[in-house]
Amino acid sequence: MRVGVIGATGLVGGQILSILEERHFPVSELRAFASVRSAGRAVPFKGIEVLVEDAASASYAGLDVVIAAFGATPSKVILPRVVEEGAVVIDNSSGWRMDPDVPLVVPEVNAVDLDRRPKGIIANPNCTTMVCMPPLAPLHREAGLRRVIASTYQAVSGGGAKGVAELANQVAAAGDKARELAFAGDRVDLGQPHLYSEHIAFNVLPMANSFVDDETDEEHKFRNESRKILGIHDLDVSCTCVRVPVFTSHSVSIVAEFAEPLSPERATELLEDAPGVELRTVPTPLHATGKDLSYVGRVRRAGDAPNALALFVSGDNLRKGAALNTVQIAEALMARGALG
Repeated sequence: MRVGVIGATGLVGGQILSILEERHFPVSELRAFASVRSAGRAVPFKGIEVLVEDAASASYAGLDVVIAAFGATPSKVILPRVVEEGAVVIDNSSGWRMDPDVPLVVPEVNAVDLDRRPKGIIANPNCTTMVCMPPLAPLHREAGLRRVIASTYQAVSGGGAKGVAELANQVAAAGDKARELAFAGDRVDLGQPHLYSEHIAFNVLPMANSFVDDETDEEHKFRNESRKILGIHDLDVSCTCVRVPVFTSHSVSIVAEFAEPLSPERATELLEDAPGVELRTVPTPLHATGKDLSYVGRVRRAGDAPNALALFVSGDNLRKGAALNTVQIAEALMARGALG
């Protein structure tokens, strides 16, 4: 396959290149694209240096598939032209996710949606939504999911390299004053926060990204994308997105209500066989980092309701939550005879 990666110099773009290589995706030609500021640099792929082209002015003719990992605004401008020049596009931004003519796909859950792609674009879900879809899908098929109440624990890498740097810098600034935080709180000088409204080190922020109304855009994404991926357009979703001082991997505490009774024992059986899922007594973001699966644990009855379960999920937001899923979509397209 002749493959293009837009945003190749970014955090997610670099992961896409690594995953294409490690999964032995059949790349006969690799072209890398990024913003004009990064054009002329080189990125490594299979032991060679690939020159980065300006995404806005480059020609995409001759490519079979283009994986885009850049912002929603440029994706809306550039990607239709990429399709016109003959490539199938897999987009990691939020720009196309809710377009009714663009499938929003987690291959373990709804690969069949790849068969209808009138605009030639497939959207990759938000990384927080992604963590929850592989475990929720088999439970929905068994008992009919009706309501989800979720609290997320989102890593700072969800804010890109700037988020990682902000946490690292604040932890370093605390130094040997870290013990004082237990008694002095924000009176200990951790430096001025930049990316976040408050300090993220040693703290929890009950919002992720920016407010749209009384909810944040992350909370809107979780609701709307869950409905689309699972095919439950009236799914009742209440979500509180929280930023935590973890570098990589998002976690989600879920209460799921179903149309039919579902015991924790039966749910565990279903999750044991679910693709992209691994049961774990104590799922944690530290364990999930660098791995491909959604790790699920604490599966139990939610209160006294026979139709409600509680569970906890952790998954790597950079890997499965972004880069890996785009490559898996390309693999699924190839398996369905839709590439090359």
